[in-house]
Amino acid sequence: MDKKKIEELVKVAKKYVWTSLSDYADIEKELKIFVKGEGCYLTDIHGKRYLDTFASLLTTICGHHRPEIARAVQEQMEKLEFFPSYHDCYTVPVIRLAEKLASLAPGDLSVSFFVNDGSEACESAIKMARQYFWQKGEPSRYKIIGRRYSYHGATLGALSATGLPDFAEPFQPLLSPGFSHAMSTWCYHCELGLEPSSCNLACLKNMEQVILGEKLETVAAVIVDPIPGSNIGYPVPPDGYLQGLRALCDNYGIFLIFDEIQVGFGKTGKFFCCENWKVVPDFLCLAKGFSGGYLPMGVVIAKSEIADEFRRAGKDFRHGFTFSGNPTVAAAVLANIEIIEKERLVEKAATIGKFLKERLKGLYKYPIVGDIRGMGTLWAIELVANKKSKVPLNPKLKVGTYIRDHCWKNGMILRNNGDILVIAPALIITKSEVDEMIRLMEQAIQDAIKHFNL
Repeated sequence: MDKKKIEELVKVAKKYVWTSLSDYADIEKELKIFVKGEGCYLTDIHGKRYLDTFASLLTTICGHHRPEIARAVQEQMEKLEFFPSYHDCYTVPVIRLAEKLASLAPGDLSVSFFVNDGSEACESAIKMARQYFWQKGEPSRYKIIGRRYSYHGATLGALSATGLPDFAEPFQPLLSPGFSHAMSTWCYHCELGLEPSSCNLACLKNMEQVILGEKLETVAAVIVDPIPGSNIGYPVPPDGYLQGLRALCDNYGIFLIFDEIQVGFGKTGKFFCCENWKVVPDFLCLAKGFSGGYLPMGVVIAKSEIADEFRRAGKDFRHGFTFSGNPTVAAAVLANIEIIEKERLVEKAATIGKFLKERLKGLYKYPIVGDIRGMGTLWAIELVANKKSKVPLNPKLKVGTYIRDHCWKNGMILRNNGDILVIAPALIITKSEVDEMIRLMEQAIQDAIKHFNL
């Protein structure tokens, strides 16, 4: 593309496009416009190629440019591009997708409620839990217990469940008072200063304390991400926590909602993250990689006994979206699942995850690398000023951002949340591409140590 055309596009973008989580200081400094994707790589408007280590915000899990998905979308659009899934109206791709998910989902999760993204999925599950108790004659059960540091979405209900103050603060007067938050399973920064080997699952005990503190008869559900997301860098929960949480909810008659929007669909080496601990929730929320990044779709998969309560005459779920259950998107999701199964990408994620773990461990030799954690293709590197004390780096230095920018300049898309570097490449990533990722990350860390005299 010629220089004049590029300048014109940049000017128009700056004037008319408002992106998510915009930092206009960055936009004025440099604007990135992408025009092509292939496998684990993206190409920008200048022809520069980038290794995409975050799979376009955890969505393109089968890689960019999959003709199989494009064909499935085209074929469906030529037959029926759209009709909403509502009341007694269905379409063939949506029926087939629900059938496929019932065969894949663990335990007795079998009934799918389709939405458009992850926020809508969590919002829907929260409202399902609330309405269930309301129509069962327990209207006092409306409270939802989330966890600190977890992210569940941008809509008001999902944001109320989110335990990240920076996201919630601007909207605080609008958020629901019916939400409380328990401790996270971020063991590297345990709120009680305990060690996983000897803590006796203090975080689980805290969850029980929060539930009882809210008065048991008012609590409808607990919502957790089995592995907390990229905001705190995928801390894998200690053994026994999720099993204990399931038992806790069963004991108190509370629903358990798993938000697997970031961590589901093969990324942990199992099709669903919860399968690593053999725990089945009452509601399972999926999105992002669900459609391979081609078109927006999310889903709540519920247990049949819960769905049956809403199927009785006069007890319909008072909630929905115009574009829920889009047949064209359902066709894309089915094609995405077919690729995952045909190419055995779940098994590959488990294998490449072990290789990725070993390569990442080599970064411990640097004085600022405090913790490396994750599972499968989901990993994080937390930077600290002191390994032993875990004292953080001076936030004013913005070391994580410096490393991120260094990687971008050298052809690698890296995401950071402060001084936590996060990676979640496509399930198709190869060992040579992992080597390239580590090489570029290592160069950036070395340069940061020298630049900041760390």
